[in-house]
Amino acid sequence: QVQLVESGGGLVQPGGSLRLSCEASGLSLDYYAVGWFRQAPGKEREGISCISASDGTTSYIDSVKGRFTISRDKAKNTAYLQMNSLKPEDTAVYYCNARFLFNTFWGQGTQVTVSS
Repeated sequence: QVQLVESGGGLVQPGGSLRLSCEASGLSLDYYAVGWFRQAPGKEREGISCISASDGTTSYIDSVKGRFTISRDKAKNTAYLQMNSLKPEDTAVYYCNARFLFNTFWGQGTQVTVSS
């Protein structure tokens, strides 16, 4: 059974940091592109960052570029999203996604709230 389990969310003040984890079981992330998405209340889910399976190429949307860093630890079969300089507009449920050919898997999400 394939599972992606996100963790690391919580409440943080503006300017703070969090590191989200996405631990995979039932599949090897070595072969999957991993993406982080988020969905704020009343808004559509948006992709914010991804890392390729082949060479670790990363990409980010403009609003998080320079603040967020995606990475993966193949030995732990886990992907991460380091989030620095958090802003209230980063408040959302964050999801990880693993994709390989026609297979796509989602985690259950973790809440990130940025508020003073």
